[in-house]
Amino acid sequence: MAEWWRDAVIYQIYPRSFQDSDGDGIGDLPGITRRLDHVAALGADAIWLSPIFTSPMKDMGYDVSNYTDIDPLFGTLADFDALVARAHELGIKVIIDKVISHSSDKHPWFAESRRDRTNPRADWYVWADPKPDGTPPNNWPSVFGGPAWEWEPRRRQYYMHNFLIEQPDLNVWNPEVQVALLDAMRFWLERGVDGFRLDTVNYYFHDRDLRDNPPNPKHTGPDTFGFQLHIHSKNRPENIAFLRRLRALTDEYDARMMVGEVGDGGQAAIDIMAEYTMGEDRLHMCYSFEMLSPDFTPAHFRRAIEGVRLGAPDGHSCWSFSNHDVVRHVTRWAAHALDPDVLARQAIAMLCSFPGAICLYQGEELGQTEAELVYEELTDPPALRFWPEIKGRDGCRTPMVWEATALNGGFSQGKPWLPIKSAQAARAVDLQAAQADSVLSAYQKTIAFRKSQPALRWGDIAFLDLPEPLLAFTREHGGERLTCVFNLSGNPASLKLASDAALCGPSVATLKAHRLDLPANGFAWISGEGSILRAGR
Repeated sequence: MAEWWRDAVIYQIYPRSFQDSDGDGIGDLPGITRRLDHVAALGADAIWLSPIFTSPMKDMGYDVSNYTDIDPLFGTLADFDALVARAHELGIKVIIDKVISHSSDKHPWFAESRRDRTNPRADWYVWADPKPDGTPPNNWPSVFGGPAWEWEPRRRQYYMHNFLIEQPDLNVWNPEVQVALLDAMRFWLERGVDGFRLDTVNYYFHDRDLRDNPPNPKHTGPDTFGFQLHIHSKNRPENIAFLRRLRALTDEYDARMMVGEVGDGGQAAIDIMAEYTMGEDRLHMCYSFEMLSPDFTPAHFRRAIEGVRLGAPDGHSCWSFSNHDVVRHVTRWAAHALDPDVLARQAIAMLCSFPGAICLYQGEELGQTEAELVYEELTDPPALRFWPEIKGRDGCRTPMVWEATALNGGFSQGKPWLPIKSAQAARAVDLQAAQADSVLSAYQKTIAFRKSQPALRWGDIAFLDLPEPLLAFTREHGGERLTCVFNLSGNPASLKLASDAALCGPSVATLKAHRLDLPANGFAWISGEGSILRAGR
């Protein structure tokens, strides 16, 4: 149990949208507790709760104004304790989101820090003098647009904010800040949480000399953030020493873990994941955006997995296809499938075959699609600022739909904070629970199959060289081997095997006379000594 996280199935809950218990249209902790049986029936080992702490909600809780209390929108500390107790009764671990790279500008720490340059917390945030012409100290941008600096007239200095103006960055260089953050985490460890998901874990430190970032000549996206290579504003080597302090804290408690969110993409993210998880004194795992992109090719998935394993053979990853920040994967990858439900079944088969832990985002077990919202329905700051070029994150955050015919899908007796559209309502939990061939049933069966196979849980991985669009690899543990094959296209494909083999698990393929036939978005787990020789139509 000490390393339960190594092969864990983690279910991400976005509290605002999971279940409302008091009729205000916003999900809460008692609502989550009520619905934990659903998570247990799915086969999840843990839940990850997006932020539930006291917050002005400028960024939906990722702007924390009190690190050791629950926001009244979600309930009370007693409600949290009840949730943890019920989860543990069901054998479910509880992971909470910790946002310690920045706080809310309403946090008492910042209220004191911004007052003047001599108060006890004057150096708790990142402050800098203006250039002689009054402009910001360097060229660093905010992720959400504009410069990463905001003028504070009382101090006659700029403060740094990697995200919203209302989210000033903490100065983690300051030893007092580190102690305060560790104390806040200890508070929740003492309350029984089993782990932390560390938001923007590669943003903790900045270059002390505040050097300008160089340009990124390869950027072609609609955002301004990508115009730079952020070598001075994040991904700093000084981060490692602080990660060691965090690890030492969790190691004081039994069977606790940390998974860090790496807010980068491409090879940089893979390198950071390897660096942050190598050895036994850094993070237990890293959570990457690498599989949250539009890319849906065998080469992409192989590069991500092999990159981490080659960069840190003893490191550990947590893979996910959807979360609260990106377009849901059934919509994002729709061009690669003829049927979204078929794609959803293939997605969970792939995820359950990958090494490491996996993370599911609420609703994906229903094959839930991205909601289409109009401007008047939006709440997400980037969307409100850059619409329609940037649609924002509201489309993946709409409420869970529990009962097809109930008011608001059984989510709330009041008006939901985001609308429930007909396309999402059609995928209600109760409808799918009554269907043996539903996406929900496929998730339950596939997760159960993963748990029954030591090779999928702990096995080594070796990729097979096959032409696009075929992804194939073996997983082997204790002398048992499974060959995992996925057809990443809407067209059928076939493979020839060298010797006898058998399909196992909920495969979507046929095997006869050493020939494996895969339908559109088909997949197979093959046991025995059969090996793939070549592709053939």
